[in-house]
Amino acid sequence: MSLVFAGVCSHAPGITGRAHLADPAVKDEFHAQFHRFGEAMRATKPDAVIVIAAEHFANFFMNNMPAYAIGMADSYEGPIEDPKWLGIEKHTIPGDAALSQRLIREVMQTVDVAYAEEWKFDHGIMVPLNFLTPNFDTKVIPVNINCQGPPLTPLHRAWAFGEALRRACDKVPERIALVGTGGISHWPATPDSGKVNAEWDAEFMRRWCANDREALLSQADYGDEATYREAGQGGFEIRTFLSVAAAARGKGEIFHMKAIPIFAVTCTAATMSVV
Repeated sequence: MSLVFAGVCSHAPGITGRAHLADPAVKDEFHAQFHRFGEAMRATKPDAVIVIAAEHFANFFMNNMPAYAIGMADSYEGPIEDPKWLGIEKHTIPGDAALSQRLIREVMQTVDVAYAEEWKFDHGIMVPLNFLTPNFDTKVIPVNINCQGPPLTPLHRAWAFGEALRRACDKVPERIALVGTGGISHWPATPDSGKVNAEWDAEFMRRWCANDREALLSQADYGDEATYREAGQGGFEIRTFLSVAAAARGKGEIFHMKAIPIFAVTCTAATMSVV
């Protein structure tokens, strides 16, 4: 079994960029758990980390918006944002083009996926890496699920994409960690920025931890209209969480899940057993 770790986490830029504005005790508690999340991942000794994110028009725009894309380069650069704003210095992050290509070829057997030999990392990847691989020395394979430009990929297809990633990981000898980043409820770049729906978040994560496929794919609860109404446009990023659940197949454990308004999101870190 080559998938050795699975988890999900928030990627809001305020986690690092506005850390100095948060209540120190609240910030320190979250950062400590985020670091513990990273330590749990590193303890599995992965050769590479697949980071499934929802990049924010940094590399893909509406003139060319793939439903799914996987990076296929030997190195990447980030953050694309101002380092002073994000609180993370620019880095060159190692990739593995050959490994990416092997994974892409297998994913393509069931899911059409784009690939990119150039990719600038934005906060959707760089904020998690700040805690997952603080030395930025672990190979990273970036993955994007379109969560920002409608029409969005259907929820059941995000699940199928996760299943394809799992199959691909199991066919390579390398040890692979899989991390989905985003959400949960948040209203980025709107007058409601800082608002969260704690009840919606808690119920979604309960279903995620149970790996309840039917409940997680409920159109009544998590279709685009329902999600936009209850969780904002940032809630569309649940697709990355769904893919991880489909790939891992196990049960989840929450390290941290608490609303921190200055970070504009319910700050979350959770692992899922790989079975």
